[in-house]
Amino acid sequence: MTKKKHEYNIGIIGNCSYIAYVDTSANVRWLCLPRFDSSFIFGSLLDPSKGGEFYVRPVGEKYFSFQYYIKNTNILVTEFKANGGSFRVIDFAPRFYQFDRYYKPQMMIRKIEPVSGNSFIKVTCKPVGDYGNIIPEVVKGSNHIRFLNLDSQVRLTTDIPLNYILESKSFILSETKYLVFTYGVPLEAGIANTAESFLKKTRDYWHDWVKSTAIPHIFQEQVIRSALVLKLHQYEDTGGIIAAGTTSLPEHDGSGRTWDYRYCWIRDTYYTLNAFSSIGHFEELEQYFNFIQNIILNEKRRIKPVYTVSGDPVPKERHIELTGYLNNQPIRIGNNAGMQLQNDVYGQVLVSLLPLFIDKRLNYYDRERTLSMVKWLISCIEKTMEEMDSGIWEFNTITQYHTYTYLFHWAGSNAAMKIADLLRDENLKIRSFLIAEKASLMLEKCFDPEKGVYTQAIGSPYLDASGLQLIIMNYLEPLSERASGFLRSMEKELRTPENLFYRYTRTDDVGKTQNSFLLCSFWYAEALTCVGRTDEALKMIQRLLSCANHLGLLSEDADSSMGQWGNFPQTYSHVGLINSVFRIAIKLDKPFFI
Repeated sequence: MTKKKHEYNIGIIGNCSYIAYVDTSANVRWLCLPRFDSSFIFGSLLDPSKGGEFYVRPVGEKYFSFQYYIKNTNILVTEFKANGGSFRVIDFAPRFYQFDRYYKPQMMIRKIEPVSGNSFIKVTCKPVGDYGNIIPEVVKGSNHIRFLNLDSQVRLTTDIPLNYILESKSFILSETKYLVFTYGVPLEAGIANTAESFLKKTRDYWHDWVKSTAIPHIFQEQVIRSALVLKLHQYEDTGGIIAAGTTSLPEHDGSGRTWDYRYCWIRDTYYTLNAFSSIGHFEELEQYFNFIQNIILNEKRRIKPVYTVSGDPVPKERHIELTGYLNNQPIRIGNNAGMQLQNDVYGQVLVSLLPLFIDKRLNYYDRERTLSMVKWLISCIEKTMEEMDSGIWEFNTITQYHTYTYLFHWAGSNAAMKIADLLRDENLKIRSFLIAEKASLMLEKCFDPEKGVYTQAIGSPYLDASGLQLIIMNYLEPLSERASGFLRSMEKELRTPENLFYRYTRTDDVGKTQNSFLLCSFWYAEALTCVGRTDEALKMIQRLLSCANHLGLLSEDADSSMGQWGNFPQTYSHVGLINSVFRIAIKLDKPFFI
């Protein structure tokens, strides 16, 4: 019997102030306001009974639906066919430029448009507060419904008869109708005219944004969609980029691996800025770097692994009472990773700083501030050189001298050397060189000469997919026998029967993971490219794309049927796609579209 593929049949919309998740029955399954890490307003993704609902659907259970994005936008369309009629729901978050700034209200607009025949539909809107613990009082206005007792004004403004919505009563869709859901400032202007105007301006904004995106000759649509996903996860107010908009979607069924990813991991800096640079979006790159810079300048002793979108410490993890996705527990709010030691972050930031000086398209230059930051980061590497940490995979009870940490000590110190050279600081250059040499010596202690491999940590018998970065970042000469042999060993131990990659195979704090980690699989494609196995890398990308859902969105993990698990969509996975495809395109000497 063939195992059914597990998919997230969900699309996302957003405007860099919020993200809403809409399923193929046009129900808003997840929406947190006023920030990515706030309580959900709609959260049936984690609890159908406590999560509220906001749907538009045909009457009855028998209907056919499908979803798609308006090309090169984050405007989502769900089409329905049932009972001799068809209609579509167009969902979008207004975003466009006006009055010298981006207009990005906490407003979700739903356009319900008849297509053919007579459609009988139902519309329901039942928001909640405090993760489902608050049921708001409902007050009917002249053409709006107010939901009281929540943290801010919440209102649904519509040209649909209000009683139809309040009573979940079916009605015939004889003409286009509109729903405008607002958090905070309500809509006071005309409904139809405003919705149509905002729809056109938002569509034009996304089209223009995509037109300014550099893309490779291969996998163009997938790179564009990944760029659009990455953009939605940037909180424009501060520039911070979250790992995902969800919490507690399990890495595999019954795993207990249910984490809150609605925060900004410093580790992602290097990979994310690489992706933004590749696609030519320097405004987003500079916003994200400003977010990182503010964190560095505010920290006195050391950088935390993860921060909120406002640059504050992430709240300590707590568990809340919800049924969970497919009954998976626990439901976590907050993340204890913020209290861990993860010393690779200093090198990650230093490597990220370098392009700001060597890329002539960028105008960043502040000698005094930069030197201060670089010296502080180099000092942090020096102080933590012989300190065990929790590593890239954030082990709760396991601390080691991690290979990945030493790789970024080495890479960060080399970046500091180049920055010091550009800024003509000879003392910093010499100091960075000596620290890089020491990091290299520590890295070699991670090498197992009997097996011919770099293990997860000094003295560890296990391999780790993060070791692929030794090849990708040129610590190992990619065309050397050591690199090729190391990659073969990694394939033998970490490659899954489906030709994807595990992070590691050891038992950790929570047990033994069952599913592959999509980012590691994209790293594998990059490593294949580096060692000259480009045809295999192309096949790997095709394989990974089969994991995507119907809209091209990628989660964190994949099971043996190539089904998706983990928080969704995962920016790390989409960044991995962008970076690996660009590397392959360069290797193939394919032209770029800019």
